Amino acid sequence: MKVLLTGANGLLGQKLVQLLRQQPGVELVATSRGANKLAALYPEVRFVALDVTNAVRVAQVLAEEQPSHLIHTAAITNVDECELSQEDCWQQNVTAVAHLADACAKASIHLTHLSTDFIFSGEELLLREDARPAPVNFYGRSKVAAEQLVQASTGPWAIVRTVLVYGVAHDYGRTNIVLWVRDSLRAGKAIKVVDDQYRTPTLAEDLAQGCWLVAHKRAQGIYHISGDELLTPYALALRVADYFGLDKSLIERADSSTFSQPARRPLLTGFLIDKARQELGFAPHTLEQGIALVASQSATGAVL
Repeated sequence: MKVLLTGANGLLGQKLVQLLRQQPGVELVATSRGANKLAALYPEVRFVALDVTNAVRVAQVLAEEQPSHLIHTAAITNVDECELSQEDCWQQNVTAVAHLADACAKASIHLTHLSTDFIFSGEELLLREDARPAPVNFYGRSKVAAEQLVQASTGPWAIVRTVLVYGVAHDYGRTNIVLWVRDSLRAGKAIKVVDDQYRTPTLAEDLAQGCWLVAHKRAQGIYHISGDELLTPYALALRVADYFGLDKSLIERADSSTFSQPARRPLLTGFLIDKARQELGFAPHTLEQGIALVASQSATGAVL
């Protein structure tokens, strides 16, 4: 089994590199548009530079590497950036998927494509895989378009949707809600956190495990992969503060109207993960276990 991974420098990509390199019988090829951030940590992992928006380069790399599986994690996931730079968002999130889906179909490569709860309108909680997409922002529209391209593919494919991913990565410029809350409170900074949005937060290691299960089983169709605890970001922030013994009085409850962000957010999402449990054997960490893992990795510097 040979797996080609896009977006290897991202949070999920790094977790997949760490996971897949340990799997018996798996040959891993990590790719990214930028330089390999994991070269010093995992010099044994083969790395190939790949801009997934370049159709010629995509075809060339897949022809040279001849993977049996491709896990596509590369994307622009910053919701406001997508709203403000729509052409770039479309290139990265849709055009790139068209190139990859076409090349995978021609070579019968199993394609696992990553998607998001932001394809939904935010009017329903605990969504199943057959819920109807109705995005409220450009990022969501780009991901719906990408899903449609994958679903139209004549090759073997799976779509993995996820929710509010958190974790620790190496040499990674972006933060996530768990790290942001912890670091803000440690610095004595007051923060406002929304309490009218509901999510099922996802540990990055769990998402990587879900992607691996899909690829390993060569599963086909749509799978919801997330944590199984439904809560608001405000409630999550309180749990983070409790775990690290930080001052909860610095956390102010707010609603979405408090924030003037370029992109609208869906209020209610969160996933039901019964299908992934039953068909894949997926079993996520509890929230406390996830926060504990983040704490352990941060303390030791062993982020992967």
